[in-house]
Amino acid sequence: MYDLIIVGASAAGCVASIYAARRNLNFKIISKDIGGEVLTSGEIENYLGFSHTNGVELVSKFKEHLKSYRIKVDERTVKELKIKNYELQIKRKHTFIVITKDMEEFETKSIILSTGAHPKRLNVKGEQEFYGKGITYCTVCDGPLFKNKITATIGGGNSGLESALMMEGIASKVYLLEFGDKLKGDDTLIKKVKKSDKIEIITNAKTTEIKGDTMVNSLKYEDIKTRESREISVQGIMIHIGLIPNSEFAPKEVKKNEFNEILVDCNAKTNIAGFFAAGDVTAIPYKQIGIASGQGITAALSVVEYLNKFKA
Repeated sequence: MYDLIIVGASAAGCVASIYAARRNLNFKIISKDIGGEVLTSGEIENYLGFSHTNGVELVSKFKEHLKSYRIKVDERTVKELKIKNYELQIKRKHTFIVITKDMEEFETKSIILSTGAHPKRLNVKGEQEFYGKGITYCTVCDGPLFKNKITATIGGGNSGLESALMMEGIASKVYLLEFGDKLKGDDTLIKKVKKSDKIEIITNAKTTEIKGDTMVNSLKYEDIKTRESREISVQGIMIHIGLIPNSEFAPKEVKKNEFNEILVDCNAKTNIAGFFAAGDVTAIPYKQIGIASGQGITAALSVVEYLNKFKA
């Protein structure tokens, strides 16, 4: 039996594993990949110690740090988490079962769930049909494919602003569509976007349809104020409208909010003793790499405290 299993290996999970290693815990970290949504981040200028980096470079540093502690991520998908002997949880007699997609099971005294979140879909006509044919949810991954083409980024938060700024250096023209009446990301990013001659900002824009033949060739949107329908010619569309927490396989006994984010206290504890959560999968506001890292540290230290009191 493990002392701890960490599920998810982005910022929160990686740093939690380092703290677990430093405390000599018998632990395992399982994740379908290393880096998660951090990998899709464009310019990063607000992570302490890195005045300027990007998602790919930062994740490479995560990997180097893990390697220095001889931590190996078991790269596969977790299908389900179960509480064993749930009826005894008040007496701390329960443990947890982690079931992977290939149906291997691991038992552990504690869990840190740090699976992050995945991109939200627009759910409009043409979105599914043209995914991978001009539509992407990862500008860092696919942006270079649209060199010298006209692109549109949908979403005026930080990820959308980063997308537009990245495409400024790749595309011939960039449209930035925001549903609200103003951009809502960091002031520094907003100023950069507004300063660009290549980026055209369109606010109050509700995307209604994505059109094309074999590939995307246009985008339709409705002006929320005037109710007018408009269409712009584009060859690439980057969708950055928010994230959905990857919490679907958490035990049903673990409490979530209306957005399916896992509810935790200031010590990263859930309502189930021994079950901790950290990062974007939780209901903690402000989805930032630095905040996720801090939560991962908190969760790991809370696990140590819990294990010191654990009675098998």
